Amino acid sequence: MKNSFNNFFKTSDVEQIFFTTNFGDKAPESPVLVFNYGLVCSNYHWSKQIDFFDQLGFPILLHDYRGHYQSSGGHELDKVTFCQIASDLKELLDFLHIEKSIFLGHSMGVNVCLEFAKLYPQYLEQMILISGTIIPVHNIMMNTHLSGPMQPIFLKIIEKFPDEINAFWKYGGWNPLIKKLIHYGGFNMEQVNDEFIDIYLNKLGQLGPKLFFHLIGQMQEHDILASIHNLKTPTLIVGGNRDKVIPNYLQRLMLEKMPNSTLYLIHEGSHVPQVDFPEMINERMLFYIENKA
Repeated sequence: MKNSFNNFFKTSDVEQIFFTTNFGDKAPESPVLVFNYGLVCSNYHWSKQIDFFDQLGFPILLHDYRGHYQSSGGHELDKVTFCQIASDLKELLDFLHIEKSIFLGHSMGVNVCLEFAKLYPQYLEQMILISGTIIPVHNIMMNTHLSGPMQPIFLKIIEKFPDEINAFWKYGGWNPLIKKLIHYGGFNMEQVNDEFIDIYLNKLGQLGPKLFFHLIGQMQEHDILASIHNLKTPTLIVGGNRDKVIPNYLQRLMLEKMPNSTLYLIHEGSHVPQVDFPEMINERMLFYIENKA
């Protein structure tokens, strides 16, 4: 961002949450864009949107979830839940005196946004939700039922070989085959270059496998489907018709279940359409925000 102000906020349970704004410590009158990244991702996945809206003068708030990157809390994974993350965000908005916001979420960040909307709807003007799901991920991730049975096996392997698995997790992204698999499985290979994948895998390597599997468990247990019909926040639902991670029929299900929502599916978009086709996604987001439709 042109002007970045970095700081830490101390939560009520004394964890440190790292955040960045482009407006300092004086809350703007217009709604603040609050970006929420996906499963063991980072704000780098939002880089094209952050630059775009920053250039247009929108107030922006970036943050790291507890247990992620510069925020503390990784020593207590049982507290890294969507409910707790939503509470952290509510306290952060109060700390910055932000009364109006627009939440943007990608993948697991959609769960964060929906949980926040359930608990603290008074803070929200709109939401933009990309490539998320409102049903348990074990039933649908990669369009298979394998993630459920495989999770306890992986956890046992981590428990038995912690040093080896942590080293592989941290440095495995250097393997050309792994890079190619990640590129093919999560992105539009013709639109997203290798440099982006390198940066993504470097960021991912900073977060351990235990956090990954813990958050997969949180996505599996998230019961937002029972509450989604009560969420009244105007919402733009976005998906790619080539999403191999979260099939886009789940965006249609969210549209069906969620009042005041509208759907935008992007042709040839992957699980990360905001990276595949940033110009198209940015313009659609801007239109939605400015026209509230």
